[in-house]
Amino acid sequence: MHKVVNNLISIERELKIKIKKLKLKNYHPNIIAVSKTFSIKDIIPLINHGQIHFGENKVQEAVEKWIDIKNDFKNIKLHMIGRLQTNKVKSVIPLFDYIHSVDNLKLAEKISKEQNKKNKIIKLFIQINIGDEKQKGGIMLEDLDNFYINCTKTLGLNIIGLMCLPPNDNKSSTYFSKMQELAKKLKLSETSMGMSKDYLKAIDYKTTYLRIGSKIFGERN
Repeated sequence: MHKVVNNLISIERELKIKIKKLKLKNYHPNIIAVSKTFSIKDIIPLINHGQIHFGENKVQEAVEKWIDIKNDFKNIKLHMIGRLQTNKVKSVIPLFDYIHSVDNLKLAEKISKEQNKKNKIIKLFIQINIGDEKQKGGIMLEDLDNFYINCTKTLGLNIIGLMCLPPNDNKSSTYFSKMQELAKKLKLSETSMGMSKDYLKAIDYKTTYLRIGSKIFGERN
C-alpha cells in the first residue's frame, strides 16, 4: 500500500479512537488532504482509497493539477485554503467547491459577482484572525457580525462556517474553543480548524473540517 494511504489510515484510526473516547455520537469530521506542492502521483493513491476532500493554496498550481483529475473523478471536492487575491477569483470559481479564506469585503463582492456569471454556488468559510496577528489574513473579531451580515444578506453568499489559522503558541485549545463559540453565535454548523500538529485537539471542539498536509504527504520540499 502507498505510504500516503497508510498515513491517512492511521490518522482515521486516531480520530475514531478519540471520538469514541469523547462519546461523540454521529460526529464525522472531514479530512481535507492538503496536497499543495505534491504531484498527481501522490494524490491518485488517496483518491483510489476513497479520499474525497483535497486542499490547495495556490490557484495556478491547482488549475494545472486538478482540471483533468476532476473531470475523471466527479466526486472530488476541492478546497481553496490559501489567501485569495481578487484577481484570481475567476479561475477559482469553476474549479473549486469550497473557499476557506474569505477575509475582506472586496473579495466577498468579487466571489458574488463571479458566481453569478458562472452560475455556480460555492461553499464559503469566513477566515477569522483568531490570534489578532498583523501578518495573517482574517476578519477581526469585532468586525465579524457586520461582515457576516454583508456576506449573507447583501451579497447572498453561501457562508457555511468559520476558519482559522491559530498562532504557533501551543494554545490551540483556547482558539478552537473561541471559534466554536463564534460559530454557535452565528448559527453556523461548520468550522475549519485543526492541522497536522493539532488536529486531535480540534476534535475536542467538534470541528467539521481538518486541514491535514504534512501528516499525510510528508514534509514539503
